[in-house]
Amino acid sequence: MWVQGWSGRSAGSDAGSRYGRGVLPIPSVSVCLPVYNGERFLAETIRSVLDQTYRDFELVVLDNGSTDESGAVARSFGDPRIRIERNRETLPQADNWNRIVELTRGPLVKVVCADDLLHPRCLELQVAPMDADPGLAVVAARRHMIDEQSRVIVPRRGLKGLVGVHTGVEVARRVVRSGSNPIGESNNVLFRRDDFFTVGGWKADRSNVMDIDLWLRLLQLGDFLGLPETLAAFRIASGTISSRSDEELYAQQRELIEEIGESPYFQVRRIDLTVGRLLAPAGRARRRALYTLSKATSRGNAA
Repeated sequence: MWVQGWSGRSAGSDAGSRYGRGVLPIPSVSVCLPVYNGERFLAETIRSVLDQTYRDFELVVLDNGSTDESGAVARSFGDPRIRIERNRETLPQADNWNRIVELTRGPLVKVVCADDLLHPRCLELQVAPMDADPGLAVVAARRHMIDEQSRVIVPRRGLKGLVGVHTGVEVARRVVRSGSNPIGESNNVLFRRDDFFTVGGWKADRSNVMDIDLWLRLLQLGDFLGLPETLAAFRIASGTISSRSDEELYAQQRELIEEIGESPYFQVRRIDLTVGRLLAPAGRARRRALYTLSKATSRGNAA
């Protein structure tokens, strides 16, 4: 099911003609799809990637030792742009996500969780500015929050005060003042592969704030571009990692805000820290409300 208002074209035969001649060409973009027991939403997620208007990409699916039919779902597509790998043993999230980026071949990378969605023009609108401006380290877009039935429960979320080009210092101040993650998750962000390895990738000790922690480290290497379009959807489903770890997430967010505030690079002002400390509980309350709303809509649909 597509998010309401989105439409995309199906992947055409041009991909087969390009990729079916022996040695695969290096794609411009690598879309990473780590999955662990994600059979429920995986097909919908894969379709949203394959239906991109931008064609020059590979989709790397890394099965993290799933015990369900995730692998079979991925293989059922038979699209030559899909490369399926499997870990011999289940890895912690940060290690698994680092592993999937290691498997990529494209200079630009996007990581999409196995229950999230991309708008058909997501790659088209994010790759163009990255190609045009080598000084950009991160390009992000707004995203919808959707429930288990792919219905939008909160539209056009994120990037408050961050649309347009901003320096890493400007972004860090906005992050601190928000007391949360105004940029968003990995599915609505595009970054450079070389930069990822330069800053050390995802950090295991930041498991609940992996995304914003990485975005800020990447922004020490270049600028940020926030696009006004809504180009992804983040699913709030029962049983997800995010919904189970509110206490730890809140603690790690507070810790990260204080760390950014002390960084000599980001030059965060005292007023930024003060506002961030005050707003952090409000951000936590909004997050809890989202999960409550998603559960309510899912129960209503089941009834």
